[in-house]
Amino acid sequence: MPTEPALRVIMRRLREIMSESAADGQERLDKIVRQIAGVMVADVCSLYLKRQDGSLELFASEGLNRTAVHTTMLKRGEGLVGRCAEMGVLINEPDASKHPAFSYRPETGEEIYHSLLAVPVQRSGQVLGVLVVQNRTVKEYSDEDAEVMQATAMVVAEHLVSGAVSGFGAGIEISKALSLVVKGEPISEGIALGHVMLHEPRIVVTKLMADDPVAELRRLEDALLELKTSLDEMLSHELLSGAGDHRDVLEAYRMFAHDRGWERRLREAVQSGLTADAAVERVQNGTRARMLRQPDPFWRERQRDLDDLSDRLLRILAGRATGFVNPPEMPSDTILVARNMGPAELIDYDGSRLRGLVIEDGSGQSHVAIVAKALGIPAVGQATGLVERVTAGDAIIVDGVAGEVHVRPSSDVVNAYTDKVRFRARRQKQYEKLRDLPAVTKDGERIALQINAGLLQDMPHLAESGGDGIGLFRTELMFMLSHSLPRVDRQTEAYSAILQEAKGKPVVFRSLDIGGDKILPYLRQIPEENPAIGWRAIRMSLDRPALFRMQIRALLRAAAGQQLRVMLPMIAVATEMDEARALIDKEWALAKARGSLLPSELLIGAMIEVPSVLFELDELLPRVDFVSVGSNDLMQFLFAADRSNPRVVNRFDSLSAAPLKALKMLAGACYRHNVPLTVCGEMAGRPIEAMCLIGLGFRTFSMAPASIGPVKAMIRSLDGSAVTDLLDDLLVSGSGSLRAEIEAFAARSKVEI
Repeated sequence: MPTEPALRVIMRRLREIMSESAADGQERLDKIVRQIAGVMVADVCSLYLKRQDGSLELFASEGLNRTAVHTTMLKRGEGLVGRCAEMGVLINEPDASKHPAFSYRPETGEEIYHSLLAVPVQRSGQVLGVLVVQNRTVKEYSDEDAEVMQATAMVVAEHLVSGAVSGFGAGIEISKALSLVVKGEPISEGIALGHVMLHEPRIVVTKLMADDPVAELRRLEDALLELKTSLDEMLSHELLSGAGDHRDVLEAYRMFAHDRGWERRLREAVQSGLTADAAVERVQNGTRARMLRQPDPFWRERQRDLDDLSDRLLRILAGRATGFVNPPEMPSDTILVARNMGPAELIDYDGSRLRGLVIEDGSGQSHVAIVAKALGIPAVGQATGLVERVTAGDAIIVDGVAGEVHVRPSSDVVNAYTDKVRFRARRQKQYEKLRDLPAVTKDGERIALQINAGLLQDMPHLAESGGDGIGLFRTELMFMLSHSLPRVDRQTEAYSAILQEAKGKPVVFRSLDIGGDKILPYLRQIPEENPAIGWRAIRMSLDRPALFRMQIRALLRAAAGQQLRVMLPMIAVATEMDEARALIDKEWALAKARGSLLPSELLIGAMIEVPSVLFELDELLPRVDFVSVGSNDLMQFLFAADRSNPRVVNRFDSLSAAPLKALKMLAGACYRHNVPLTVCGEMAGRPIEAMCLIGLGFRTFSMAPASIGPVKAMIRSLDGSAVTDLLDDLLVSGSGSLRAEIEAFAARSKVEI
């Protein structure tokens, strides 16, 4: 059974082979597989390398027929070796010939061998080939065998990429020049072409073999101590003492950092002859492979924790700061790539140089997505595994419409997307011509188009888009971007600036909507199994009246002498409006008693997001001055489909009969009670959905600024009464998605959608 001394032997012999200046590429590869076979006590050791078309070519072998080298080719995904390359995972088969995926190649003479251990030869997430050992006996290779092979494959990959092994044939792709397409989720619309900059640059380990193992062990021990100390300090920091999910992540980091098994494997890797940096990468790769084989999703989540922890340890070893440091220079066409990111970190970057954003985590409702939309930055989320597969400076295209990321694209792809960008620019110019024209349907219905905002940086978009006002101002963004609770004076100053920039156009301030996935690090958050339907929004405000009253006090001061509109989120029952109004009335009375200048008019509205309130409309509507539909949450709750879960978020269609009937019922009730009605969710900003909302009776919409042009173009090409008649007919007997029928109507009627 191979042990750590066996690994040390392989590492020493590989170093000797790579240092032979007279040897050519093929000779080096032949010596490598010969040495591995000897140390692993294997009958066969073979190296397959990937070609540009994704197929595999047998490049070197000890044990198989010599004539098979450079003649045996495996198609993409063919056989156990092809599967190893395609999936990027270790394959350990005691009797490979009996496996359904086994591919028999008579020219190799491998039919006499039974056991097979195949590991991917990969560098920075790119599979370059497969390293294989085989034996005549039927046996399962041990974990120690697997670790020896993985470490060896890592060294082979490094030398392939570095060019130390050269001249071994044209047509083999051994660098990170392969084009790559990653499918994710569009979280901020738009298309951007540029070059990669990593938010937290991954440390590329360039030196693998240790000159002085004792010194490397000291480096490792010092780095581990610094890692533990930094994590302990973060956990004891007062601002993180009640940080909810943030603290859970740090606790997981600390658990791994103090894990004796992890430390032992790191030390043993250094003792085998690796540098401390290479040891971290080797153990990270081995542990990742084991965790990803686990069916329990818990371990897959822990794998992400371990990756982040290992990257942090690598930064310490490299002498870099463990926290994020904004680089002094950014490319003029920066596409930011990150595992995850907070909204404040995105704002830290130079917006004039930032073209796009790609994150491995996060949905369209994440905090950073909201900021990206506000800044007009095309963004894609759920781009799993991208960080490990890109290098700073790589050409990249972000398609925030289709949710695709093209890494190192071919010239044809670049040309195609350049044409798309030009087309979008021409369309945008057409929309700009509509900016000062009214949004009026062909049959004379005037539609108000407002924009969503949450930052002072959003306000120039109001004039640029020709919006009629701010239909939703997310006040929580200021709280989320602050390191401490914003006091009354600071809030007052911020709200005053918003009203001033609005230049008399209406602004609807949504009261603090935190809780759920919106965590404030300075407020203790109680862990919840279902945070989206837990203690959040108006529920938190009513349970913490001091926080709510502080915000109302600031809003009253900011709107002195002006109209003030305040909207309360997540109202579930009509009586919650009474509780909230009582708190608002107290602040009004207090300001009046102090002789403060009050707003000229105070309008209080409710967000329709919780389905229960749809059955209390006759009780709710007399209590409010206006209502606004939060279509994102309303659809989520109607379908019981978590909008942040990519497996279910697209399972249900907002243009289905059920939600359209609910919205029609709401529009009718508001008409009877003479209560103004707005839609401020994503439905408002999509032309086809907005067309249906007009048919249901909605006349005011609030959306992202970039959506106003397309929606206005749709409105000016639409006969409102015709779409009303269509929906009246469809909703009588229709069920499920009605999108196909609605799109067919738009095509027949030449509506611009």
